[in-house]
Amino acid sequence: MNDITLSELTIVDIELVRNWRNSPEVSQYMYTDAEITAEQQLNWFKKISVDQSCKYWIIEYENKKLGLVSITGIDKTLSSCYWAFYLGDTSVRGGGIGSKIEYNILQYVFNKLKLNKLRCEVFVSNDKVIKMHEKFGFRREAYYREHCIKGENKLDVVGLGILKSEWQIIEPLMKEKIYGTKN
Repeated sequence: MNDITLSELTIVDIELVRNWRNSPEVSQYMYTDAEITAEQQLNWFKKISVDQSCKYWIIEYENKKLGLVSITGIDKTLSSCYWAFYLGDTSVRGGGIGSKIEYNILQYVFNKLKLNKLRCEVFVSNDKVIKMHEKFGFRREAYYREHCIKGENKLDVVGLGILKSEWQIIEPLMKEKIYGTKN
């Protein structure tokens, strides 16, 4: 089973992550697209390194670093968190890597963290990613009008969520589709 590896983000990777994040191919899908300096990146890393409400990993596949995945806003009281990812290596987009990332994060959030709900936000214009989340059982729960302003553009955002009970029903089917295995 060729699987992805999620390796904890370390200071060694922050320049690579900064380069990915500053690329137009990635920043177009982010709430901000201002150029991130090395100093800003280091300050961000120091902040998230001590923040217990978030986790960040480097996505690796066949010994190649491809992108970043995170869970943020981990809230034990609400039993939920948010997640996001991006592929800095755009050559692998459309090759099923995103599905493997999503499957692994769902498993982590519901089986390891034992949370009840996973949420995410996606620009309305990013239909491909919205459809991918919906394929995994996410439901549209919110519509944020003009939620993000980038330059002169006021962008709408869809809020999606999935419950642990919903994931437990669809998980075996998704595992078989992604990995070709049952159980």
